Parts: sequence; structure tokens; C-alpha cells
Amino acid sequence: MSAVLPTPARAAGPSTARLSPKAWSGVLAALVAVLVLAPLLNLAVPQGHPLHLSDYAVSLIGKIMCYAICALAMDLIWGYTGILSLGHGLFFALGGYAMGMYLMRQIGRDGNYQSDLPDFMVFLDWKALPWHWAFSDSFVATLLLVVLVPGLLAFVFGFFAFRSRIKGVYFSIITQAMTYAAMLLFFRNETGFGGNNGFTDFKRILGTPIATPAMRMTLFVLTGLALVGFFVLARALVRSKFGRVLQAIRDAESRVMFTGYDPLRYKLCIWVISAVMCGIAGALYVPQVGIINPGEMSPAASIEIAIWAAVGGRGTLVGPIVGAFFVNGAKSWFTQAFPEFWLYFLGALFIAVTLFLPQGIVGLARRLRGAVAGSEKKSEVKA
Repeated sequence: MSAVLPTPARAAGPSTARLSPKAWSGVLAALVAVLVLAPLLNLAVPQGHPLHLSDYAVSLIGKIMCYAICALAMDLIWGYTGILSLGHGLFFALGGYAMGMYLMRQIGRDGNYQSDLPDFMVFLDWKALPWHWAFSDSFVATLLLVVLVPGLLAFVFGFFAFRSRIKGVYFSIITQAMTYAAMLLFFRNETGFGGNNGFTDFKRILGTPIATPAMRMTLFVLTGLALVGFFVLARALVRSKFGRVLQAIRDAESRVMFTGYDPLRYKLCIWVISAVMCGIAGALYVPQVGIINPGEMSPAASIEIAIWAAVGGRGTLVGPIVGAFFVNGAKSWFTQAFPEFWLYFLGALFIAVTLFLPQGIVGLARRLRGAVAGSEKKSEVKA
């Protein structure tokens, strides 16, 4: 795989991996933007003003922040551990479905059929909720399911895969097969997940209408806080002894085994953490977008997550976040201006990054900054 995929940037040592004052300034700036700037521009600045942040922009940025959490999760498992997963879309969708079930129960009798059952169940002539909907009316139980369902699936799958020492392209293929099989399962009406239409037409969350500007901004803020929190957590993980072992596994797993470490435990742990991060991102995504269906489990969705990490620069943490915003921002514009060319652009972008920007956008920025600093030093020496 290393012959065709971008090479991650070499990890920094323990001292440089810590959040520097400059990095903390970036985190604080992100918090100010999420907690203060965006709410003011959306809620306080009147519509028509040049500085007004529209509801569409709030929803779009909130959605991209959910994607950025997935890209960050991919960086932990791929950029720092060397395991390319093409199935992270499944964990994202499972978290989304867990939240979607709760939102469907919140509709109550406001649906088209005015029944306690979701509309699609009434349409299919179901008389009662299936067993896996038992706790779907509890918000606390939903939060637990958002974490436990992706985490448990990742643990079971990862345990058998890593114990069998499946790695490289073979691991990528079976993760993609797993998400494809799940997508086919969720397409079936008898599973109780809405079939190909999925869940939609949400009305409220925690008894509050979901379409109000205040609730929209609340979800935006929660997503931003989750993204910043996961970034700080990821930085703490990769700068620790645990993170250094992960990077050693990425670079030379056999040598790690010879020194007495068990790679299974480390890979399984970061694999589960990565899956849970995607599940939480999916749960934040659904109420903002207003729909969840099996299309989120498609192989293409999981491949896009890897593309975000590669374009931004894997093995950097901030790179995948940049990649998620860059690719999805371009997608938002392309699908409106040139919808028929979007997939061609995405493929060309990934090829260009693979050939010319192996360390992604962040790697390019670092090289340019180093070149500028070098030219300044040369000018000082000549002077």
C-alpha cells in the first residue's frame, strides 16, 4: 500500500508533540469562533447584513465539522498506526442510526399516520416496535448506544482481525466488505431501519423543535466543542507512550513485538477509540442534516474519509481536519456549479495528492514555510 498511498509525515518527538503555546492559541481561537463568533453572526447580526452567517452556512459548517471528526479518527488509525480502514463509514452511520431512532420516537403522533409507531412501520403494517427499539425513547440510552454499538462492533471485528494478523490491503478489503454487507442489511425493510429511505422528517429533540435557529446553533456549538475536544484528546494520545508505541507499530510492527510489546492490544484500543469517535460524529450529524439512510454506509463514503485524511496530510492531526473542510467545501461548490464533474475532480485531487503532495496540504504549507525561513536566513547571512 505504501507504493500508491501518501506517506505520513514523520511523527514528532515527545517534546515537539505537545501542544505548544501557538497550538493552544489555535485551540482557543477555534473555541471563540464556535462559542462566540458564529452564534453572534447567525443570531445577532440581521439577515441582509454582509457579516450575517446564514442558516444554510451554519448547517453546512456543522456537517463538515462532523466529517472532520471522522477524518481525525481516520488519522489516528491510519496516519499514526498505519492501518487503512475503508469501513469507518459504517461506524459513522451506526451512531447516526442510534440518534435517528430516538428522533423518530420524538415525532410521536405528529407523523402522517398520527400513530405512536414511526410512519414507515405503519406503512409496512407493523403492529409493534421491534425489540431493538426498546430503549429508543430514552435520550440517555441513546447516548450510550451511540458509543457502545460502534465500539462493540469495532472491538469484535478488530479482535479477530488483528489476532489473525490481517494487515495491509487485505484488512482494507475486509473492512470495506463489512460496511457493504451492513449497507445491504439496512436496505431491507424487515430489519426495522426504514429500508432505503432510512429515517427523516424529524420534529424535535428533548422536546424542543429541531428546526429552530436556537436549536440549530446549539447543535453547531456541540459539534464544534466535540471536534476541538477530540483534537485535544488525539494530541494527548499521540504524544504519550501509548502514541509512540502506535507509531512504532506503523513503522516496524515486528520490531515492536521483539521488544516485548503486544501490538494486538494497542491496535485494538486505537481502533475502538477511532470507531467511537465516528459514532459520535454520526449522532451529531443526523439532527443537523435531518436524514440518515443506508447510503452513509456505502463504500464510497468510507473511501471519502480516507481521502480527507490524505488530502489534508495524515500523521498530522490538523491535516485531516483541513482536508475535510477543503474537500467538502469544494464538493458543496462543485455539486452546485458543475454537478456532473464532481467525481472526476475528487479522483483527480486524490491522484494529484498521491503523486505531488504525499504529505498533503499541511505538508505543503510546512515546506513553503521552511523555504521562506531558509531564504530569510540566507539573506541575513549575505547582509
